[in-house]
Amino acid sequence: MLRVDLHLHSHFSHDGKSSLQQLIDRAHECKLDRIALTDHNTVEGALTFVRIAPALAIAGEEVKTLEGEVIGLFITSRVPPFLAPEEAMDLIHGMGGLTYLPHPLDRHRANFRPERVMDLAQRIDIIETYNPWCDPAANQAAARLAEDLGKVSATGSDSHSAEELGRCWMEMEEYSGEQDFLEKLRYARHVVTASSGTGRRA
Repeated sequence: MLRVDLHLHSHFSHDGKSSLQQLIDRAHECKLDRIALTDHNTVEGALTFVRIAPALAIAGEEVKTLEGEVIGLFITSRVPPFLAPEEAMDLIHGMGGLTYLPHPLDRHRANFRPERVMDLAQRIDIIETYNPWCDPAANQAAARLAEDLGKVSATGSDSHSAEELGRCWMEMEEYSGEQDFLEKLRYARHVVTASSGTGRRA
Protein backbone atom coordinates (compact mmCIF):
# COMPACT_ATOMS: atom_id res chain seq x y z
CA MET A 1 0.00 0.00 0.00
CA LEU A 2 1.16 3.52 -0.80
CA ARG A 3 1.17 6.35 1.72
CA VAL A 4 0.10 9.50 -0.11
CA ASP A 5 -0.24 13.14 1.01
CA LEU A 6 -2.16 15.20 -1.55
CA HIS A 7 -1.92 18.74 -0.13
CA LEU A 8 1.31 20.44 0.98
CA HIS A 9 3.46 23.48 0.34
CA SER A 10 7.12 24.42 -0.09
CA HIS A 11 8.97 27.73 0.00
CA PHE A 12 7.65 28.32 -3.52
CA SER A 13 4.44 29.33 -1.70
CA HIS A 14 4.40 32.77 -0.10
CA ASP A 15 3.69 31.12 3.26
CA GLY A 16 5.76 27.94 2.82
CA LYS A 17 8.91 27.37 4.84
CA SER A 18 10.72 24.30 3.50
CA SER A 19 12.92 23.56 0.53
CA LEU A 20 12.21 20.71 -1.83
CA GLN A 21 15.09 18.73 -0.37
CA GLN A 22 13.75 19.19 3.15
CA LEU A 23 10.38 17.86 2.00
CA ILE A 24 12.04 14.88 0.33
CA ASP A 25 14.03 14.07 3.46
CA ARG A 26 11.00 14.40 5.71
CA ALA A 27 8.83 12.28 3.40
CA HIS A 28 11.41 9.49 3.63
CA GLU A 29 11.45 9.82 7.44
CA CYS A 30 7.64 9.48 7.52
CA LYS A 31 7.67 6.64 4.98
CA LEU A 32 5.45 8.61 2.61
CA ASP A 33 5.51 7.10 -0.88
CA ARG A 34 3.95 9.98 -2.84
CA ILE A 35 3.48 13.64 -1.98
CA ALA A 36 1.66 16.22 -4.08
CA LEU A 37 3.31 19.63 -4.00
CA THR A 38 0.44 22.12 -4.25
CA ASP A 39 1.96 25.57 -3.83
CA HIS A 40 -0.23 28.65 -4.00
CA ASN A 41 -0.72 29.97 -7.53
CA THR A 42 2.49 28.48 -8.90
CA VAL A 43 3.57 25.16 -10.35
CA GLU A 44 7.27 26.06 -10.61
CA GLY A 45 8.34 24.17 -7.51
CA ALA A 46 6.15 21.17 -8.30
CA LEU A 47 7.59 20.73 -11.80
CA THR A 48 11.11 20.98 -10.38
CA PHE A 49 10.11 18.49 -7.70
CA VAL A 50 8.95 15.98 -10.34
CA ARG A 51 12.28 16.30 -12.13
CA ILE A 52 14.42 15.70 -9.04
CA ALA A 53 12.22 13.11 -7.27
CA PRO A 54 9.97 11.51 -9.91
CA ALA A 55 9.16 8.43 -7.83
CA LEU A 56 7.94 10.61 -4.94
CA ALA A 57 6.40 13.70 -6.50
CA ILE A 58 2.98 14.54 -7.86
CA ALA A 59 2.84 17.94 -9.55
CA GLY A 60 0.05 20.15 -8.26
CA GLU A 61 -1.02 23.73 -7.65
CA GLU A 62 -3.48 25.34 -5.24
CA VAL A 63 -5.17 27.99 -7.35
CA LYS A 64 -7.17 30.90 -5.98
CA THR A 65 -10.19 31.37 -8.20
CA LEU A 66 -12.70 34.21 -8.13
CA GLU A 67 -14.52 32.17 -5.47
CA GLY A 68 -12.79 29.39 -3.53
CA GLU A 69 -9.51 27.55 -4.04
CA VAL A 70 -9.00 24.56 -6.31
CA ILE A 71 -6.06 22.15 -6.42
CA GLY A 72 -4.96 20.63 -9.69
CA LEU A 73 -3.15 17.29 -9.38
CA PHE A 74 -1.02 15.66 -12.10
CA ILE A 75 -0.75 18.96 -13.96
CA THR A 76 1.93 20.00 -16.43
CA SER A 77 1.70 23.80 -16.40
CA ARG A 78 0.47 26.69 -14.28
CA VAL A 79 -3.21 27.50 -13.87
CA PRO A 80 -3.48 31.30 -13.53
CA PRO A 81 -5.19 32.64 -10.42
CA PHE A 82 -8.41 34.66 -10.32
CA LEU A 83 -10.22 32.76 -13.03
CA ALA A 84 -13.80 31.61 -12.74
CA PRO A 85 -13.70 28.21 -11.00
CA GLU A 86 -15.22 26.53 -14.06
CA GLU A 87 -12.39 27.86 -16.21
CA ALA A 88 -9.67 26.79 -13.75
CA MET A 89 -11.14 23.30 -13.45
CA ASP A 90 -11.45 22.95 -17.23
CA LEU A 91 -7.79 23.92 -17.63
CA ILE A 92 -6.79 21.25 -15.09
CA HIS A 93 -8.83 18.60 -16.89
CA GLY A 94 -7.45 19.79 -20.21
CA MET A 95 -3.96 18.78 -18.99
CA GLY A 96 -5.23 15.35 -17.99
CA GLY A 97 -5.18 16.39 -14.33
CA LEU A 98 -7.60 15.89 -11.45
CA THR A 99 -9.51 18.58 -9.57
CA TYR A 100 -9.32 18.53 -5.78
CA LEU A 101 -11.37 20.86 -3.59
CA PRO A 102 -9.33 21.74 -0.45
CA HIS A 103 -11.00 22.80 2.82
CA PRO A 104 -14.20 23.39 0.81
CA LEU A 105 -16.46 24.67 3.59
CA ASP A 106 -14.02 26.19 6.09
CA ARG A 107 -14.87 29.79 6.95
CA HIS A 108 -11.24 30.69 7.79
CA ARG A 109 -10.10 30.11 4.19
CA ALA A 110 -11.11 30.91 0.64
CA ASN A 111 -14.04 28.58 0.15
CA PHE A 112 -17.10 27.94 -1.95
CA ARG A 113 -20.69 28.36 -0.92
CA PRO A 114 -22.28 24.89 -0.63
CA GLU A 115 -24.65 25.63 -3.49
CA ARG A 116 -21.71 26.51 -5.74
CA VAL A 117 -20.06 23.17 -4.94
CA MET A 118 -23.28 21.57 -6.11
CA ASP A 119 -23.14 23.64 -9.32
CA LEU A 120 -19.50 22.62 -9.90
CA ALA A 121 -19.98 18.96 -8.98
CA GLN A 122 -19.50 17.60 -12.50
CA ARG A 123 -16.09 19.28 -12.64
CA ILE A 124 -14.91 18.11 -9.18
CA ASP A 125 -12.99 14.83 -8.86
CA ILE A 126 -11.93 14.86 -5.18
CA ILE A 127 -13.19 16.66 -2.08
CA GLU A 128 -10.89 17.12 0.93
CA THR A 129 -12.81 15.84 3.94
CA TYR A 130 -10.06 16.13 6.54
CA ASN A 131 -7.62 19.01 6.85
CA PRO A 132 -5.90 19.30 10.26
CA TRP A 133 -6.11 23.11 10.20
CA CYS A 134 -9.88 23.16 9.71
CA ASP A 135 -12.52 23.30 12.39
CA PRO A 136 -13.96 19.82 13.04
CA ALA A 137 -17.41 21.04 11.97
CA ALA A 138 -16.02 22.14 8.59
CA ASN A 139 -14.36 18.75 8.04
CA GLN A 140 -17.56 16.96 8.99
CA ALA A 141 -19.60 19.14 6.64
CA ALA A 142 -17.12 18.46 3.82
CA ALA A 143 -17.41 14.71 4.45
CA ARG A 144 -21.21 14.88 4.25
CA LEU A 145 -20.98 16.92 1.06
CA ALA A 146 -18.60 14.43 -0.59
CA GLU A 147 -20.91 11.58 0.35
CA ASP A 148 -24.01 13.39 -0.91
CA LEU A 149 -22.31 14.12 -4.24
CA GLY A 150 -20.74 10.67 -4.56
CA LYS A 151 -17.27 12.19 -4.79
CA VAL A 152 -13.92 10.64 -3.89
CA SER A 153 -12.81 11.96 -0.51
CA ALA A 154 -9.27 12.68 0.65
CA THR A 155 -7.24 13.64 3.69
CA GLY A 156 -4.47 16.19 3.18
CA SER A 157 -1.95 17.55 5.67
CA ASP A 158 -1.87 21.09 4.18
CA SER A 159 1.70 21.19 5.50
CA HIS A 160 3.56 24.47 5.15
CA SER A 161 6.81 23.13 6.60
CA ALA A 162 8.56 19.79 6.43
CA GLU A 163 7.97 19.19 10.15
CA GLU A 164 4.22 19.17 9.56
CA LEU A 165 4.40 16.24 7.15
CA GLY A 166 3.39 12.85 8.51
CA ARG A 167 0.36 13.88 10.56
CA CYS A 168 -2.09 12.41 8.08
CA TRP A 169 -2.12 10.63 4.75
CA MET A 170 -4.05 8.28 2.49
CA GLU A 171 -3.18 4.59 2.19
CA MET A 172 -4.02 3.29 -1.27
CA GLU A 173 -3.09 0.66 -3.79
CA GLU A 174 -0.46 1.29 -6.46
CA TYR A 175 -1.94 2.99 -9.51
CA SER A 176 -1.23 3.43 -13.20
CA GLY A 177 -2.26 6.81 -14.55
CA GLU A 178 -4.51 9.55 -13.29
CA GLN A 179 -7.89 7.88 -13.73
CA ASP A 180 -6.67 4.70 -12.04
CA PHE A 181 -5.32 6.89 -9.23
CA LEU A 182 -8.79 8.40 -8.79
CA GLU A 183 -10.43 4.98 -8.69
CA LYS A 184 -7.90 3.60 -6.18
CA LEU A 185 -8.25 6.72 -4.03
CA ARG A 186 -11.98 6.06 -3.73
CA TYR A 187 -11.20 2.95 -1.67
CA ALA A 188 -8.20 4.35 0.20
CA ARG A 189 -7.83 4.44 3.97
CA HIS A 190 -7.69 7.82 5.72
CA VAL A 191 -4.94 7.90 8.37
CA VAL A 192 -4.66 10.68 10.97
CA THR A 193 -1.88 10.50 13.54
CA ALA A 194 -2.01 14.03 14.98
CA SER A 195 -3.87 17.30 14.60
CA SER A 196 -2.71 20.90 14.88
CA GLY A 197 -5.87 21.84 16.72
CA THR A 198 -5.53 25.51 15.74
CA GLY A 199 -7.90 25.81 12.84
CA ARG A 200 -5.98 28.85 11.64
CA ARG A 201 -3.39 27.82 9.02
CA ALA A 202 -4.03 29.56 5.68
